[in-house]
Amino acid sequence: MVSLDSSFLIDLLAGTPRAVQAAREIDRTAEGRYLTAPAASEVLLGAYRLGGAYLERTRQLIDRLPLLPLDRQAYHEAGRLGAELLRRGSPLGQADLFVAAITLRHGERLLTRDRAFARVPGLAVQTY
Repeated sequence: MVSLDSSFLIDLLAGTPRAVQAAREIDRTAEGRYLTAPAASEVLLGAYRLGGAYLERTRQLIDRLPLLPLDRQAYHEAGRLGAELLRRGSPLGQADLFVAAITLRHGERLLTRDRAFARVPGLAVQTY
């Protein structure tokens, strides 16, 4: 199963060939796809800014994806990861910390274009 990051969803909505190919591969394998609330809110920020048909397409895409919940274990993991990455001198933004922590908490891998996630210990990352 795979957790979809905002970068992937934005690229998919834009028709970026690599993202479209990654989506086709997931379709081919019938692998489960999931979304985190922070990734959804990042995608929606741009969609609300653009409005119109883009907002409607975005809503249709993200509203049909099951949501991985943010629970106590995940927010503790976000804090732990954030502190560890700060100590290493390579912090992530808060939204990305939550995406990583929620994905880790549920044992998923993260599909993203953002290579910064590779710095997160234990997180399985698939880039395209």
